Amino acid sequence: MSFPTPRCTWGANRTHDPMPALPAVEYRICPAQPGAHLFEVSCTVRDPDPQGQVFRLPAWIPGSYMIREFARHIVTLRAEFNGEPWPIDKLDKHSWRAAPTAVKGTLSLHYEVYAWDLSVRAAHLDDSHGFFNGTSVFLAVDGRTDRPCLVDIERPSGTACRDWKVATALALARGVRGAARPYGFGVYRAADYDELIDHPVEMGEFTLGHFEAAGVTHDIVLSGRHDCDLERLGEDLRRVCEWQVALFGAPPPMDYYVFLTMVVGEGYGGLEHRASTALLCSRADLPWKGMAGGAETLPEGYKTFLGLCSHEYFHTWNVKRIKPAAFTPYDLSEENYTRLLWAFEGFTSYYDDLALVRSGVIKPEEYLELLAKTVSNVLRGSGRGKQSVAESSFDAWTKFYRQDENAPNALVSYYAKGALIALALDLQLRAGSEGRKSLDDVMRLLWQAHGQSGIGVAEDGIFAAVREVGGGTLGPRLARWLEKTVEGTEDLPLARLLKGFGVDYHAEPAGKTPELGVKLATGNGDEVRLATVYDGGPAQAAGLSAGDVLLALDGLKLSAKSMDAMLARRQVGDEVEIHAFRRDELRQFRLTLAAAEASKVSLKLAARAGAAVLKLRRGWLGSTK
Repeated sequence: MSFPTPRCTWGANRTHDPMPALPAVEYRICPAQPGAHLFEVSCTVRDPDPQGQVFRLPAWIPGSYMIREFARHIVTLRAEFNGEPWPIDKLDKHSWRAAPTAVKGTLSLHYEVYAWDLSVRAAHLDDSHGFFNGTSVFLAVDGRTDRPCLVDIERPSGTACRDWKVATALALARGVRGAARPYGFGVYRAADYDELIDHPVEMGEFTLGHFEAAGVTHDIVLSGRHDCDLERLGEDLRRVCEWQVALFGAPPPMDYYVFLTMVVGEGYGGLEHRASTALLCSRADLPWKGMAGGAETLPEGYKTFLGLCSHEYFHTWNVKRIKPAAFTPYDLSEENYTRLLWAFEGFTSYYDDLALVRSGVIKPEEYLELLAKTVSNVLRGSGRGKQSVAESSFDAWTKFYRQDENAPNALVSYYAKGALIALALDLQLRAGSEGRKSLDDVMRLLWQAHGQSGIGVAEDGIFAAVREVGGGTLGPRLARWLEKTVEGTEDLPLARLLKGFGVDYHAEPAGKTPELGVKLATGNGDEVRLATVYDGGPAQAAGLSAGDVLLALDGLKLSAKSMDAMLARRQVGDEVEIHAFRRDELRQFRLTLAAAEASKVSLKLAARAGAAVLKLRRGWLGSTK
């Protein structure tokens, strides 16, 4: 038996409807030892399988396509039946089976989870805050995952944590003893295990902001030290969220949404959930009182953070509800393969920045600068000529999420090139229909046919949607083009397509000085350590490798700060001598300097454009000159 996802109302009455009569699976989690980074967790089932109840912890978390083996963080585990110690055996890396039970009763597992992963994917606990995803801490009960779940989030002991609050989109457990109040510790509930693990939890002395978008309360939770102008952030996010809701059609598919944000010195990341997102950001990227805006352009870091928020919010529709058939339902014990991540992540990566300009948060000129960076980044990697975005999607589990020093030479990003494919498709739909059709219509069709029905998108489903939206001869032609493009490795005709929208495309060398054809590792002070050696470059031809530490150029000491200046004094074709350490051995290399590749792209609004072109451009970007 399964239960529909209930609706909830936030504020004073943030609750679900009364629980069904079927016994719930009950969880308890307590940040018992913040100094040791240990959560204490229990899972109780009142009608366990008499043949021996099996419990499992997910091996991966939806949205992050890599087997992460969360069970490795379980430190201790024991079982009780009717309050007495009970035998339990480990079956494999993430599964346990309790001994058979001859009588009816209650089976409980008690275990400790080590939480020291400061990311959006797992769990983190210290004396400043606690954060967890359900996939890291809540064992699934075989045969009972369709049951309603109760989870008691306990307050840590001690005066140091007495002011801690709780932020989550989980619903309050109305009518249950110990039910939590808004932002409080206590009992929460979920319709089933899938809903339970799709609501991350933040606890601590966080900063809380609110805004209303499309009639729905949105919270902004900031954990960590910051000087954020919450009013400015809330207003900008409101405009972005309202634009996205309008794109798919009101009402939005959730009654409450929360941006759970961990603020750190240096960091970046996001993970989508059905009514929230977990974010990691650098404090310098947040807006501050008196920050430039309005007539001025926004700081780059803030635009990056807004783009991240926009990306994860767009996932509320695209991938959380419009899903590949391979994800309906998820199998969290092993890899779930699909060739469609170019659409679910790539299309989302296209709309994240587009939503900023279409909602009026940034100017068209700023959007084109962001788009140009994406184009440049894609062109920089020679892997785009060796791997298609469909292959990249399928191999995400073993390649994209496990990148090494050779990744730019071997892989293509289904995020970045997927976004450019979305751009090319959108422009062709708009131009071919004289502005009557666009990628917006494709997304709305996918929402109506798949997001609202829960039917997964077949591997050819995106092509079918394009065929239907385009109609006539345009739809089939673009569907064939899209299939060929995502399965192929050719570069996109962006210069030609953008010209039809009054945007000038210009490519120039990435730098005016000769280059070695390398990327330096960051975070090593002034050390010149090679992170990547690019295909076909001088360094690769000379035999330099990733991990090498460059010491001197033509007998003069090299540093991360001085290298560009030293290369600027030389010409393309000059031969130079490099001394470097490989491991603990001093090596000598001779390189012939080459020109930088033509991979830095700039995009500008054309100074002159006809009325038909301006109409298309306004339909795409909104108001422009």
